[in-house]
Amino acid sequence: MKVYFDNAATTPLDLEVFETMRPLMLNVYGNPSSTHAHGREARTKLEYARRTVADLLNTSPSEIFFTSGGTEADNTAITCSVDAYDLKHIITSEIEHKAVLETSRKLEAEGKVKISYVDLDSEGHVNMGHLNDLLKNNSRSMVSLMHANNEIGTLNDIGAIGELASEYDAIFHSDTVQTMGHFAHNTQNLNCHFLVGAGHKFHGPKGVGFLRVCKSKKIGRFMLGGGQERNHRGGTEYVYGIVGLAKALEIAYRDMNHHERYIRGLKDRMIEGLKNRIPGVMFNGDIRDGHSLYTVLNVSFPPSEDNDMLLFNLDINGISASGGSACNSGAAMGSHVLNGIKADTNRQGVRFSFSKYNKPEEVDFVLDKLVEILEPAMV
Repeated sequence: MKVYFDNAATTPLDLEVFETMRPLMLNVYGNPSSTHAHGREARTKLEYARRTVADLLNTSPSEIFFTSGGTEADNTAITCSVDAYDLKHIITSEIEHKAVLETSRKLEAEGKVKISYVDLDSEGHVNMGHLNDLLKNNSRSMVSLMHANNEIGTLNDIGAIGELASEYDAIFHSDTVQTMGHFAHNTQNLNCHFLVGAGHKFHGPKGVGFLRVCKSKKIGRFMLGGGQERNHRGGTEYVYGIVGLAKALEIAYRDMNHHERYIRGLKDRMIEGLKNRIPGVMFNGDIRDGHSLYTVLNVSFPPSEDNDMLLFNLDINGISASGGSACNSGAAMGSHVLNGIKADTNRQGVRFSFSKYNKPEEVDFVLDKLVEILEPAMV
């Protein structure tokens, strides 16, 4: 059996999405910036997709800008806000995605901003009192805190964070890549100026994402070379990818309640199986319903001299999982997220992430293989 439990890294393409994209890939090949009939046809498809995304997020199409993915969207939101509003301070956390951390640190190295890292508890929750102090003592700030951590799954209350940022007139950006398509986002109820999405996280195509920019915040151009995306992002639009993203998000919202119940059941089955069959197993992050991504489970295995081989052994048994963020694959250093919550360095952390295409028997297969692999150390 082959089991794919790395859906937080990327998800399989939905067949319904592919069938929506296919005719555009073959027949709608005009440049959407061209004024002839072929170009106008492509433009119509593009703008319909923009409206679809906007409607699902309860916002205006004018606030949706398509990008190459979540990383570009995060870079754009942070860099362009610092430039447009002459920001001097970024508040973030040690466990953000590298798209946020590396962008912020580059701006700090250039002397444009100072970075403050908000305190976290051992499960990755933001210390709201400390966030309040950082905002109170630093004007012209941006808060950049993700909705859900991509490695441990812990959810932040971005509604409360947005309210607090608003009290101090701070700009609020949230990396919502892991929750987009899995949780409903109503932008009218959020004091969040920037939200991001990436199609491949919710069964859409790779290489396409979007940035939602609140109409109250005007930012400049991030990518030069053309007037596309209302002069914000130069470059010919990825039309069939954008259409595929919009279709994938539409399906995600349509089936969200059903898929949440189903996927949560898989995660709960995994948790109970691990607790019952592997002595000393623990979990990184907050695994409680309503406090965690239902798609992600980060397992902390007991110390063993063979821990470094666990992912390799899973792989040779046909099981795809992750040692943390996919962006750390092959890195010599440990997970910055697990380091950020001060996880026990003697324990191996493995992220299992689930989708609507996984099955209960796959969970059982993985549990059997884990017991088989770990059994010598458990004797």
